[in-house]
Amino acid sequence: MNLSIEERTTKKVFWRIIPFIFLLYIVAFLDRVNLGYAALDMNKDLALASSTFGLISGIFFFGYFLFEIPSNILLHKFGARKWIARIMVSWGLVVILTGWAESAAHLYVLRFLLGIAEAGFFPGIILYITYWFRAKEQARAFALFMTALAASNIIGAPLSTWIMDSIQWAGMPGWRWMFVLEGIPAIIIGIITYFYLTDRPQDANWLEQEEKDWLIKEIERESSQKGNLKQSSTRQVLTNPLVWKFSLIYLTLVVGLYGIGFWMPTIIKSFSTVLSNTQVGLISMVPYIAGGICMILWARRSDRTGERRLSTALPPLLGALGLIGAGMTSNPYLSILMMSIATVGIYSFFGPFWSLPALFLTEASAAVGIALINSIGNLGGFVGPYMIGYLKDASGKMEAGLFFLSFSLIITSLLVFSLKKEGSGMKADEPFVETKSL
Repeated sequence: MNLSIEERTTKKVFWRIIPFIFLLYIVAFLDRVNLGYAALDMNKDLALASSTFGLISGIFFFGYFLFEIPSNILLHKFGARKWIARIMVSWGLVVILTGWAESAAHLYVLRFLLGIAEAGFFPGIILYITYWFRAKEQARAFALFMTALAASNIIGAPLSTWIMDSIQWAGMPGWRWMFVLEGIPAIIIGIITYFYLTDRPQDANWLEQEEKDWLIKEIERESSQKGNLKQSSTRQVLTNPLVWKFSLIYLTLVVGLYGIGFWMPTIIKSFSTVLSNTQVGLISMVPYIAGGICMILWARRSDRTGERRLSTALPPLLGALGLIGAGMTSNPYLSILMMSIATVGIYSFFGPFWSLPALFLTEASAAVGIALINSIGNLGGFVGPYMIGYLKDASGKMEAGLFFLSFSLIITSLLVFSLKKEGSGMKADEPFVETKSL
């Protein structure tokens, strides 16, 4: 069967780009959240209180916040191939060094440095996807890329806990070896990235000339449709209330994402005193398998219908219900079910959400706008884990922290619903805002 040039080119681009950046994000997210698995033994070895661990988990996001926008501007300047390779190698080195941390102070410094090293990676990939995929394909592309959130935990949960239980070479505890062994792949894949990744369609020697010309024309056509309205300076983008509203939406969602991400192993460990670390890892897979499957299905629905606002607003409500349910039951089986529902809700948010900024930000402005949304939003990665730890120390129970996360997700949903009142452009054929080149 002869495929049209559209089908042929889209298929080639998809299989060249999505599986590779999916792999990159698996490694990135695992190196970010493996601290939660390490905590099963590390907190006792280093005498870390719950609130201290929450602060260690969250301080990553301050370094991430401070260097996010500069890093994404440099990616736009130097190209994805070089800059993403640099990011991966540097964060891999920091993760390896974490294996030799001897105190909370060491962990504060190393987690802050990891945030600096990884800054720009996620928004850089989001920006990179807009270079290669049209608006109607982006929600699915974003969702498939971000399914790595689930995949990193599906793979990382049993792997990390197995390393902790099984490897104590040279007298070092397993949690230390976990950091060392999981930091090495980032360095290796970072080097591969330099040679594999293609910056722009113009550089794609793996496309035929006809396919390349078609893709460039399509991307430029969409970009030109954004040029009919008032132009804005980069400063205006940074002071645009809608950009900041998206940042707040993302922040309140990320509170839930990382609150669960860093604390789920500890929550599951509390179910029974006889569970090994490896068993905790295997149980932890269940919510992420459900989240990954539903994430893809929900994004496909959003792309098929072209509807973004409702598709973004409903999942956080489901996540909030799951967290409330988890906080109200002491039955371990119901707790896993409720946390699975919460994970489905949180993960299903991402595909439709990241399609929204592309509707009003042109390519050049997206380098700043997406970075701002992500950097401000990821401060929720500090708030969620820290508040769970603080509330757990204050009350002696985990329930208050779960209710706090659910409240944050309800705010997420309400903020997305309020976008309609501002005429914020929920469809690709509605107004865009163009920004001058950086």
